Amino acid sequence: MLAKKLWNDNNGFVVSIELILIATIAVVGLIAGLTAVRDAVVSELSDVAGAVQDVNQSYAINGITGHSATTAGMDFLDATDHCDDADDVAGAADNCIVFTDAPLQEDTPIVAPGGP
Repeated sequence: MLAKKLWNDNNGFVVSIELILIATIAVVGLIAGLTAVRDAVVSELSDVAGAVQDVNQSYAINGITGHSATTAGMDFLDATDHCDDADDVAGAADNCIVFTDAPLQEDTPIVAPGGP
């Protein structure tokens, strides 16, 4: 009698399937959302790195001549950094960062641009 009662009991069945469906939709949405957040964070950090890289680090000290002493002047010119380009696009990823369209399979070798 108890086995038949438990067999015919449907309480909670629909609720558990609804929760599984809602959890699945939430996980899929979180994966897509976190991917967008990852790309936005990488792009912003790239902008910060580009801004720091574009700071002019040159300095100059003029020579000074006094009554009994003289100092020579000195200067430094900032050289172009790796991946620094004059026509960088504002709002785009900078510093050799490239977003790929789709993730690669784990066994796929990664080839650098211009490589073999």
